[in-house]
Amino acid sequence: MGKNDRFKQAEFAAMIGVVGNIVLAIVKGAVGVIAESRALVADAVHSASDVAGSLAVFIGVRAAKQPPDEDHPYGHGKAESIAAIIVAVLLFLVGLEIGKSSFESFFEEIEAPKPLAIYAVILSIVVKEWMFRYKFKLGKRIKSDAIIVNAYEHRSDVYSSIAALAGIGAAIIGQKMGIDWLVYADPVAGLFVAILVIKMAWKLGAESIHTTLDHVLHDEDVVDLKDTVSKISEVKKIDELHAREHGHYVIVDIKVSVDPHITVEEGHNIGKLVKEKLMSEHEHVQNVMVHINPYSP
Repeated sequence: MGKNDRFKQAEFAAMIGVVGNIVLAIVKGAVGVIAESRALVADAVHSASDVAGSLAVFIGVRAAKQPPDEDHPYGHGKAESIAAIIVAVLLFLVGLEIGKSSFESFFEEIEAPKPLAIYAVILSIVVKEWMFRYKFKLGKRIKSDAIIVNAYEHRSDVYSSIAALAGIGAAIIGQKMGIDWLVYADPVAGLFVAILVIKMAWKLGAESIHTTLDHVLHDEDVVDLKDTVSKISEVKKIDELHAREHGHYVIVDIKVSVDPHITVEEGHNIGKLVKEKLMSEHEHVQNVMVHINPYSP
């Protein structure tokens, strides 16, 4: 897949998230107010936060596709990870707000939501699950942290909608059967949604920060890179290899040992060959820094 195709798909996925979340936030918010459901209003706020999240991903993807320049010789790939961190922070704040609103409901006299709320929640579950599967599959294929985090945002919305559905349903049943305390199942669902959102935000934020802090691929993930270099006959030994993650691509730092009696120019040409092989045979390798050592048994 070419780099342009990758970015076009990522941008398209981000815009699907923006449009889809705007529609769902408006529908769930309006129905939540009309049906007097705190759980559905909380779910609508969750979808609204996803709009900001998808926009952050869109901006991050646009920034990440910029070519290397004088100030950023390693490219702008980490912009995607930064966008993912912004999404996680937004998600965390929204979770706290939903939790606060739901908790306060326990100290107020409330009524069960109207049945209309159930239809809005079911619509949200179907749409959000489709968006999760589409974005998760795409994110894995194009190796985009931001798209994968955004996909999990949609999955957290599915869970929150299921919790809202359970709370709304229990509250309606409780009112019809005269079980007064079941009316509070609606804010209980809102509180459960908040906990899910906060937990998801913490997990995704930690993963994105880990990637941003110059994380290197583990040994089992660079076996294919080492195999490529080992096949070069002039390379006597691989002394060290680190592949640093920069969003969807990696920068490789490698030290190789060569015959100590060759000329400087011959050593330079071996270094060029190592770089060319790694970049041509591995699509995710964007740049390679090669250090030549004299080989000593």
